[in-house]
Amino acid sequence: MIEIELEKTYLVKSMPEDLSNYPHREILDIYIPKEITHPTLRLRMKGDSHEITKKHPAKENDSSEQEEHTIRLSKAEFDVLAGIHGKRVRKIRYNYLFQGNKAEIDVFQDDLKGLVLVDFEFKNLAEKDSFTMPPFCLIDVTQDSTFAGGMLCGKKYSDIKSRLDELGYVYVQR
Repeated sequence: MIEIELEKTYLVKSMPEDLSNYPHREILDIYIPKEITHPTLRLRMKGDSHEITKKHPAKENDSSEQEEHTIRLSKAEFDVLAGIHGKRVRKIRYNYLFQGNKAEIDVFQDDLKGLVLVDFEFKNLAEKDSFTMPPFCLIDVTQDSTFAGGMLCGKKYSDIKSRLDELGYVYVQR
């Protein structure tokens, strides 16, 4: 399946108070190959769902429009492919609704604990371009490659702390 994903990514300033009322599940991403700085091929386990995805900007120098190629996998297929040596990242994803807009709030675990990002997805360019950052967000990091999944995988919070400090981010406790 190929689709164009329209989204904006923000660092979270504070957790929405009602977040625990929204559905959530653990996500494990394995980016391959491990040897490159910014892998774009990803194995994903999202609850009971499994897939392999390749993602890249649909327009040069614009990370808000991504061309995404996804193939659904069985658990057995995922388990075999998960044996590949890749960079891993684990997070809890909350499917959150803010003023009618679908958001995915990612609360990173393990070595990235304290990092919380939110992606807002849009149906069309006009919706994306007219979107106003919510008050629980700190700053738009859509175009900042530091926060791309393929760049975060395999890193520790301390690896990105100086960039977070530059942006005024405060460690989010959850």
